[in-house]
Amino acid sequence: MRIDKFLNAVNITKRRSIAQDMLASGVVKIGGIAVKPSRDVKVGDIIEIGYLEKPKFYQVLQIPEQKTIKKNESHLYYKEMDKQ
Repeated sequence: MRIDKFLNAVNITKRRSIAQDMLASGVVKIGGIAVKPSRDVKVGDIIEIGYLEKPKFYQVLQIPEQKTIKKNESHLYYKEMDKQ
């Protein structure tokens, strides 16, 4: 699944366009490297999002089968981490 779709599907971002803007700005990284919206996400990837105060890290646990998931099921697809 593309990273822009993943961020939207698991409710890390509210809209896919927001995810695409963040990716275009270079604030979303996998393995310390800024990625494009077309980058495929794999189980085990660590996604870093550089917010204003400090970056947030998310580990991919599963790839969703459907376009969107319920907010209360988000914990099944990613885990927020303190640091990489």
